[in-house]
Amino acid sequence: MNLPNKITIFRVVLIPFFLLFLLIPSIPGNRWIALAIFIIASLTDMVDGKIARKYNLITDFGKFMDPLADKLLVCSAMIALIELERIPAWVVIIIIAREFTISGFRLIASDNGVVIAASMWGKVKTTVQMIMVILLIADLGSVFPNAAGVITIIEYVLIYAAMLLTVISLIDYIVKNKEVIKSYK
Repeated sequence: MNLPNKITIFRVVLIPFFLLFLLIPSIPGNRWIALAIFIIASLTDMVDGKIARKYNLITDFGKFMDPLADKLLVCSAMIALIELERIPAWVVIIIIAREFTISGFRLIASDNGVVIAASMWGKVKTTVQMIMVILLIADLGSVFPNAAGVITIIEYVLIYAAMLLTVISLIDYIVKNKEVIKSYK
């Protein structure tokens, strides 16, 4: 278990703490603590990848677990944000359906001895989703009521951009790896 993989596992361990603070309003400062935890967890995604590439510590475990940790973090956040009425459920359903599809796709590839690493579209999608979640948790419209209209527009632009990138990245994975599906019997 190398350092990048330990950082990835740390990201997964942070998820329950993030959700605890996000969903329990009786904890003083809960939203800001949840936001800090989410930002830290999101930053670990960049850190583990940079360390893995710089020191040639890329492993099959990391190729599989890193995107899975991202999915767990972002999907957990989006589901919680539905409960907090910050994001429409149908958008989250589309995003999670893509995540299940890609996870299944990776399992098929794995059965064939192929590890599918995250694509550039997948990385951009994850980044936009993380920024979107950060802004939705921060709920800056409640902090700056005079700018609430503009902030709401920015939030919705990010929500729809994340959804669009989700679909684009799904198509990209399928097109680039269609041979994996063809070879599965």
